[in-house]
Amino acid sequence: MSATFKAALWMIGSIASFSSMAVAGRELASELDTFEIMMYRSLFGVLIVVALAGLFGTWREINSRNLQVQMLRNLAHFTGQNLWFYAVTAIPLAQVFALEFTTPLWVIVLSPLILGERLTPMRAFAAIMGFIGILIVARPDMAGINAGVITAASCAIFFALTIMLTKRLTRTQSITCILFYLTVTQLVFGVIAAGYDGDIAWPSAEALPLVILIGAAGLIAHYCLTNALSIAPATVVVPIDFVRLPAIAVIGMLLYDEPLDAWVFLGALVIFAGNYLNIWSETRTKT
Repeated sequence: MSATFKAALWMIGSIASFSSMAVAGRELASELDTFEIMMYRSLFGVLIVVALAGLFGTWREINSRNLQVQMLRNLAHFTGQNLWFYAVTAIPLAQVFALEFTTPLWVIVLSPLILGERLTPMRAFAAIMGFIGILIVARPDMAGINAGVITAASCAIFFALTIMLTKRLTRTQSITCILFYLTVTQLVFGVIAAGYDGDIAWPSAEALPLVILIGAAGLIAHYCLTNALSIAPATVVVPIDFVRLPAIAVIGMLLYDEPLDAWVFLGALVIFAGNYLNIWSETRTKT
């Protein structure tokens, strides 16, 4: 079995997990708000991380260093995830995923400020392509701009911040430590945000499997993606990840009668081209 085929299998798991999380989030919207969804997702995340840390004996890796960076990273992820869950209830799923693909391009723009990395001409060109893609996805005449589009585009910025702060943390912290603080702090954020009005809704018996699905799918998606990147180069993985867009478009059409929008696909192709061009350029530079 070739490395590319193995990576493709892992990416199938990632695509299925991201797609199921989007559908489950939309289905739960009639019963739970985004803060409650995040609270329950984080609760199941804590249980999973604690269980795995106990199983593999990695408790000793959890420490209190870099707490400020941990908190800032987790706040960025919590904000981005809440915006994402709102967006999947407000606009077509394909549009959400297309705008989410701009995350790597926001990393290009923000990394000189946060990580001190150099903004090369090729990186700048890739970022410009991404922003052109955003305009196409949001409709060239701007008539399609609404709260859902704004939150979907905004979540990509917070996901980019999460990636960069994670990169900084991985220099000194283990995956167990990062995931522990991620789930615990986001559970606290979720309880505060969901309970600010004094009313936290409990999931019904029908909604509980969807809550569990979201909690598991989030971890599984990133686990599969990480494994795919460890097996094959990003130039192979990124095109496979792009299959998420037509996959979720078909799901949206079958489950919610969402039309297959040509502008969304065109804009997503421009965004993908910017991402892939940057990855290809970085790979050539390193070799």
